Amino acid sequence: MDHRPRKRFGQNFLHDQRVIGRIHAAIAARPGEHVVEIGPGHGAITEGLLATLGSLDVIELDRDLIEPLRARIGRLGDLRIYQADALAFDLGSLVSGGARLRLVGNLPYNISTPLLFRFLAQADCILDMHLMLQKEVVERIVADAGDKTYGRLSVMVQSACATEFLFRIGAGSFTPAPKVESAFLRLRPHRRLPYPIDDPALHGRIVAAAFSQRRKTLRNSLSGVVDPALLSEVDIDPTLRAENLDVDGYARLANAACKSQRLP
Repeated sequence: MDHRPRKRFGQNFLHDQRVIGRIHAAIAARPGEHVVEIGPGHGAITEGLLATLGSLDVIELDRDLIEPLRARIGRLGDLRIYQADALAFDLGSLVSGGARLRLVGNLPYNISTPLLFRFLAQADCILDMHLMLQKEVVERIVADAGDKTYGRLSVMVQSACATEFLFRIGAGSFTPAPKVESAFLRLRPHRRLPYPIDDPALHGRIVAAAFSQRRKTLRNSLSGVVDPALLSEVDIDPTLRAENLDVDGYARLANAACKSQRLP
């Protein structure tokens, strides 16, 4: 396919057949499932998915990739292509009959975090997500409290999903080769949250404030967001730093702040 990768779209096209095989094995798509691929590019993953499923929805921003993709693999099944920005696309519009979507994608590294938050906001209609991301981002997502890579992204994603680092993918598996390693990630949105959150917006503010000044103690970093006395009231040591408080702790603190209405 004659298409020069566009830097503004963060395009790095997967070509390694061994990696493609591992990706398909991890996804384990079955006929009858509703799979949506974000950014099919040249169709490295798309081709196998369409051959297995018989029908597939794909969302592609680069209009120049659409007709070549349709011409090359459209014969394999019902390929429904939406020329759209995944950051603005309503995944719920694809749901029919109550069946949740399985999301697959090689996410552009320059907008991977906004895309993740966009998908989390639509988690009610998603069964699972299999995503290719920069390895360091995946490491942050799956990190435990106390790890040096644990941060806002860890807390926010783990509050909504079960996370699993599946495998690394070397830079040479892509054209052009990125300057970083990649990794394949599985996310399974919780149907019932293990840490229920009463006010997601307040929870998000607390997590963002804590990690915006991660060298400070929680007492200091959160002083402008919640009443510092609440920390002790929910059995959180106010001298802890942000990376030492687990996902459950952030949920408990946010819920206490919501119930007490004792905001600064």
